[in-house]
Amino acid sequence: MRLIFAGTPEFARVALERLHAAGFEIALVLTQPDRPAGRGMKLQASSVKQYALEQGLPLAQPRSLRLDGKYPVDAAAARALIEAAQADAMVVAAYGLILPQWVLDTPRWGCLNIHASLLPRWRGAAPIHRAIEAGDVETGVTLMQMDAGLDTGDMLLVEKLPIAATDTSATLHDKLAALGARLMVEALELAACGGLKPVPQAVQGVSYAHKIEKHEAVIDWAQTAELIARRVRAFDPFPGACATVNGETLKIWTANAASGTPPSGTKYGSILAVAPEGIAVAAMNSMVTITQLQRPGGKRLGVADFLRGFDLRPGMGFEKHG
Repeated sequence: MRLIFAGTPEFARVALERLHAAGFEIALVLTQPDRPAGRGMKLQASSVKQYALEQGLPLAQPRSLRLDGKYPVDAAAARALIEAAQADAMVVAAYGLILPQWVLDTPRWGCLNIHASLLPRWRGAAPIHRAIEAGDVETGVTLMQMDAGLDTGDMLLVEKLPIAATDTSATLHDKLAALGARLMVEALELAACGGLKPVPQAVQGVSYAHKIEKHEAVIDWAQTAELIARRVRAFDPFPGACATVNGETLKIWTANAASGTPPSGTKYGSILAVAPEGIAVAAMNSMVTITQLQRPGGKRLGVADFLRGFDLRPGMGFEKHG
């Protein structure tokens, strides 16, 4: 079976590696152009590109696939490669470019997408983050026959996965990446023998996982401790929840809702207690216990180690945001 694979980050690389190892012929790999990243803002290849180069797979990095868009030369060159590949299917996982209709129509079986949610819940760019932030108890992977809409295509395979109370976006990402890769291998094997049965998505329960913006990472202590703790987990590793005290902005990597409530009249963000086991902070009708944090340029540290180099005392307060 000949495939085109379109994807960019690590989530997609896991699927590409699994498909390649399973013996599918990868006729073409599409990934986003190199982007500046890191402190030096040097151009960095995507995880998918790195794997494709390591394995000697045919690779293209068009800036657009829209023939009438900003980069028509890129799109025309990509169209020639896609048509020449004569693929049975295109597998798409976190690619990052909109697929115009001509792309959807070119492979024999169309374009099959790996989406990290139980559609129609959490259509859109950040389904893993939003599921944790919302307090969902389960998520999963939906394999979808792509159409022109935003994650609106018919479902091909669905498998659920529980969200653990300690899951961060990083840990859940890895679980879902492995699940999605396995499901796609199964789906293609079913497709080869006519066993895939598309099912339309439900019209009820639609929600959208909007892209994570950096400003969302600033902790609003006027929220409940439970919501703050969920957002801390949702924004690990990116963008990393943050809070400012004494003019210095700290990353908060681990936080939990504590039992009890702050004394009446306590300002949100006030530090109530400091101990090697955790830092208690006042939130709305609740308290947050911080157990791992980081200074700019430093490492993630547990509270005991962090306090050796940073002075935090009861009575101090994190600045109000939100």
